[in-house]
Amino acid sequence: MTVQTEDRDLWIRRFHPAADCDVRLLCLPHAGGSASFYFPVSQALSPRVEVLAVQYPGRQDRRLEPCVETIPELADRLLPLVLAEADRPLALFGHSMGASLAFELAGLLEARAGVVPVMLFASGRRAPSRFRAEDDVHRQGDEALLAEIKRLAGTDSRILGDDEVLRMVLPAIRSDYRAAELYRPERVHRLTCPVTALVGATDPKAPLDDVRAWQDHTTGPFTMRTYSGGHFYLVDQAPDVLRLITETLTRTDPPSPTAS
Repeated sequence: MTVQTEDRDLWIRRFHPAADCDVRLLCLPHAGGSASFYFPVSQALSPRVEVLAVQYPGRQDRRLEPCVETIPELADRLLPLVLAEADRPLALFGHSMGASLAFELAGLLEARAGVVPVMLFASGRRAPSRFRAEDDVHRQGDEALLAEIKRLAGTDSRILGDDEVLRMVLPAIRSDYRAAELYRPERVHRLTCPVTALVGATDPKAPLDDVRAWQDHTTGPFTMRTYSGGHFYLVDQAPDVLRLITETLTRTDPPSPTAS
């Protein structure tokens, strides 16, 4: 499969290229998030693990592009680009909306290309089968959407940024919330790859029972890790999360990226 370099570089950011890496980790941002959120992850894991961070349309240097409105459409557009990176063992890490996208993408990789991820890290997200009718933040006004973002981020300026900037990117955030809240797993229901679910103990968006239900979506091994904190627990718990990723992906020689 031929992938144009400009398309790859537009969607996938490689902050610390590692040609001799043992494994690649594709990182998928949360609603309103961008590839740069994973720069510290790339810096910490390189060179043994090469981090590929996805940049969605509608933000930062892609702010003039229309947002992709659904999780399945995002997965479809990413699939050929990700397959071009699957010459090495490949793991996926998604936080919040990114976890739903990681699930959809992992299913397409397995079903359409026989590429089984060595691990799916699903962070801060209920299992795909656990959705709520009251998830309608994307339908509410700007002030309600801003209040939701601030509720989840607390007072952490590393997540919130400048209030004026937040308002500028509200259309992208709203689009992401719509994609996340309306996602239903119609094409993908169960994976064969191992899944590790990570969650903050007080995350209001990801109750522990709903996170534990990720085990129903894989026939492979399942692990759940709970950390102190809320929806963005991984900011304060970064050393422990990075340690888990490193130990998981480098403790043994990763299996072949293609199914047997």
